[in-house]
Amino acid sequence: MAVKVLVVDDSSFFRRRVSEIINSDPRLEVVGSAVNGKEAVELTNKLQPDVITMDIEMPVMDGITAVREIMKSAPTPILMFSSLTHEGAKATLDALDAGALDFLPKKFEDIARNRDEAVSLLQKRVGELARKRVFMRRSVRPAATPAPAAGRELNKPALGRATTATGTATRPAPRTAAPAKPMARFKSSGKKYQLMAIGTSTGGPVALQKILTKLPANFPYPIVLIQHMPATFTAAFAARLNNLCKIGVKEAEDGDALKPGMAYLAPGGQQMMLDGRPGSSRIRIIDGGERMNYKPCVDVTFGSAAKIYHDKVLSMVLTGMGADGREGARMLKSSGSTIWAQDEESCVVYGMPQAVAKAGISSEDLPLDRIAERILVEIGLS
Repeated sequence: MAVKVLVVDDSSFFRRRVSEIINSDPRLEVVGSAVNGKEAVELTNKLQPDVITMDIEMPVMDGITAVREIMKSAPTPILMFSSLTHEGAKATLDALDAGALDFLPKKFEDIARNRDEAVSLLQKRVGELARKRVFMRRSVRPAATPAPAAGRELNKPALGRATTATGTATRPAPRTAAPAKPMARFKSSGKKYQLMAIGTSTGGPVALQKILTKLPANFPYPIVLIQHMPATFTAAFAARLNNLCKIGVKEAEDGDALKPGMAYLAPGGQQMMLDGRPGSSRIRIIDGGERMNYKPCVDVTFGSAAKIYHDKVLSMVLTGMGADGREGARMLKSSGSTIWAQDEESCVVYGMPQAVAKAGISSEDLPLDRIAERILVEIGLS
């Protein structure tokens, strides 16, 4: 069965363009289109699409408000289309915070080097996000049956009995929900660290925010963050995290000295490497390189960290498409460092963590909402 897609944009030209690309893949089908956020909410409830593509700026109801409304009534994977400007970055991050799962530049020439590559990327993103729908819908529970109003108890039939035309018939008593299993308690491995490194892509902005906002201001190590993101977005994302977190967060600059309790986000369009030795290492920002698929690249940063910090790196590979991070994580593991992966159910796209897990590189697969807890236990802060 084809993946059902709802296309939302106030531009008829862009709706038609996106629809043509989606419909050219036999695995995908556009089942409807909307010209504003209000119409998008209504059609989502009516058509039950598997994926929605959403513009941000629209009349009547903007895309961010529409995302919030859809997540309340019918949680659905949403791919935002964004302009690659500072304001566009802020709006896109707001949309992700509201519940959207991913974004792409609205100018297709900014997506890839040629049209065919851009078309393939859009189709692939839609297909990947559709897989998340089943997990999103699981989070929606039917409302509990309201308790009877006061004064009606005397007229209620006896528990476990049903009144019929011929008398009273026995019916099964309602089942009680099974008690929730207690969450496993984490234990520290006892290893000593000098650096934490996290690599991620699709779904990463929300994942990083959930983890980093739970870390205390006295976090004892520097943190390097590699998020696949356009160059115009990383400064806005770093500023957003810095405002939300107790630790400091900044977009990395060439020559930055790594300091405890500070997170350094790799700038988009470039590569971030580490240089020096533990305790006095610095960041090197170099050209992205024409042959590199990812700018920044998790493998590049992880690999340089392995050469300097050897067995003293606590590293994680989070949600993302593809396999970036696998080879860098392999280098870290060979040096004796620790590698964890995000588990499948909590990922937006289980690509990068799956590559690490399947290769036998990660020692633990963790749900997103417990990664911060696991970090604090591991380093002795909990």
